Amino acid sequence: MPVTARLSRKFYETFGEDVTNELVDWFNSVDATYRGDLRELNELNFSRFDAKLEQRLAELRRDLSIEITRAQNTTLKWMFTFWLPTAGGIIGTAIAVVALLLRR
Repeated sequence: MPVTARLSRKFYETFGEDVTNELVDWFNSVDATYRGDLRELNELNFSRFDAKLEQRLAELRRDLSIEITRAQNTTLKWMFTFWLPTAGGIIGTAIAVVALLLRR
């Protein structure tokens, strides 16, 4: 939304319509130029921010994937550590029961 500069009536009376209108047009063109420059600068900065954000998210995904894999491996190791002796005990008990039953 462009803002058009206006000057007081006394300014128009002192310097005349032509000079004052030329000054107002110059103010407006300078304002438009600065607005355009600011918009370009903001877009450039946002592009840089977006690129850094994408890079950091990719790094976070990679690190998170590595940590999840480590947690899965640790869980699998502990699962076998606890379940193998339990399975051995159950199998041993079953063999003992079968051996006792076959003795009769």
